[in-house]
Amino acid sequence: MNTARSIAIGIIAWNEEAAISAMLESLFEQTLFAELAAKGMCCEIICVANGCTDHTAAVAAEIFEKHSQTHPCKQAFTARVAEVQKRGKINAWNLFVHELSAREAQFLFLADGDIILNEPQTLWSMYRALEENSTAIVSTDTPIKDIALKSRRSVTERISLAASRMTQSATAQLTGQLYCIKASVARNIYLPADLAACEDGFIKALTCTYFLTHEVRPRHIVVAPSASHIFEAYVSLKDILNNQKRQMIGQTIVHLLVDRDLKQLPLEQKLNLAETLRAREAADPNWLKLLIAEHMRRTRHCWQLFPNLVSSRFQRLRGLRGMKRFTHLPVAFAGLAVSLLAARRAYRALCTGYIDYWPDTQSPNLKTFRAPSATSVSISKTAIEINGVKS
Repeated sequence: MNTARSIAIGIIAWNEEAAISAMLESLFEQTLFAELAAKGMCCEIICVANGCTDHTAAVAAEIFEKHSQTHPCKQAFTARVAEVQKRGKINAWNLFVHELSAREAQFLFLADGDIILNEPQTLWSMYRALEENSTAIVSTDTPIKDIALKSRRSVTERISLAASRMTQSATAQLTGQLYCIKASVARNIYLPADLAACEDGFIKALTCTYFLTHEVRPRHIVVAPSASHIFEAYVSLKDILNNQKRQMIGQTIVHLLVDRDLKQLPLEQKLNLAETLRAREAADPNWLKLLIAEHMRRTRHCWQLFPNLVSSRFQRLRGLRGMKRFTHLPVAFAGLAVSLLAARRAYRALCTGYIDYWPDTQSPNLKTFRAPSATSVSISKTAIEINGVKS
């Protein structure tokens, strides 16, 4: 067995005591470990428990210990928990990518601690999608809302799924819940401390333009076949509005960085972006806050936070085919109303300098969630039509 770890899997968890067990058990059911063992390869798994005030780290450590002893392919992985005092996905991401993951790793998986890996070949398929495609930088899977697997759905659940169809009609979708990225690219990305809640949007922008050196090329992000994960959807109005507010704050910051500030950098600094951003943060920890404050002084209305805030729902509508454009028109207008309300809340927060907003949305139902055993894989084709991310 080659002990060099060519793959590193980072699971970022914050107070996920109720969900982390189901997530990790689904992880150890992945065929990735048998595939690696057959090839004499090894990977590492690191659960980055950041700022947890519950037993997330202890639960994860117990599961790691059990599978390190009993898993049939235990020689193909190492697993450990890294407890980080500071709360925040941004800091946890930076630590995993730049410090915790093995330097020899060529591919990095980033996963949230409150999802369930659905199809057993998900991770292997995502890995192969990158290994076999020289132009791809990131591979993703198909995210499936838990409510998509219900036989009976409420009105709000149907609306939630319809909104997801529109979101998924866009190209080069990247959800921060689960993706695989080439390590050489990931290690040239440093997430600014005040990036807030839209790290996936920032990563998507950098990878699709190769650090803002060319036009957007969606082919840098590929969707792996036979790969999916399940997550607990937001269905209550409160959770939806809180999540949309978070998204509005994040998209505003990404717009300022990608479309304005970083775009003006010399080529050498773009190609060494992680070093550039670290140096800027070290010189002035408040540089991004100042950039946001300047933007807010110029922005008179909430719908001007970033381009296409109003039109994006209808642009996604155009991505649907046939009658779906008409049947989803009411959802587009409802989404517009939610977006404007969330934009107003985000506008007020940004005007006061409050950008560290991360609503406390847990996934307790995943603790006992079980996908239909006989149809877990077969539902994927249907779920693709009704899936989506939490945004």
